[in-house]
Amino acid sequence: MKINIETPVEQDYLKVKEGFNESLFTKLSPPFPPVKLLRFDGSKKGDLVTLELNFIFFKQKWTSEITEDKTTDQEFYFVDKGVALPFFLKEWQHKHRIIKSEKGSIIRDEITFKSGFFLLSMLLYPALFVQFMYRKPIYKKIFGG
Repeated sequence: MKINIETPVEQDYLKVKEGFNESLFTKLSPPFPPVKLLRFDGSKKGDLVTLELNFIFFKQKWTSEITEDKTTDQEFYFVDKGVALPFFLKEWQHKHRIIKSEKGSIIRDEITFKSGFFLLSMLLYPALFVQFMYRKPIYKKIFGG
C-alpha cells in the first residue's frame, strides 16, 4: 500500500533539511501510540533509528535503516527502510523528500508498507494516513506556512 502526503512550507529546502533532526523527529510523534526514541543516528545512508511503540498492554520495537540520501539543487531526500518491524508490518519504506519550490519548499512523505495480510494492510492504511497527516501542522509551525 502507498501513502503520499505533501506539505508546503515557507523555508528554503536546504534550511528545512537542516531542521530534519532528532528534535523534529520527537515532535512528529503522534499521541498514540506513545513513542520512545531509543536510537537516532541521523538521516544519512547507514544511519539507524530505533523506536519503542507503547500500545499500553504491550510494546513493540521498530528499527529503520537509512538506505539512501541525496542532495541536489532541487531537493533533498532520504529513505528509511524497516529492518526490525512491529508484528503487524512485514515491509516498510519511507522516502522523505524536501523539494525546492517557488515559495519555499514542499515536504513530501512517500510511504510504502505491507502487512502479512491484505485485509490487515487495508485496516492499517487509515491509521497510518492519520498519523502522517498529524505531521502537517507541525511542519508548518516549525518551517512556516
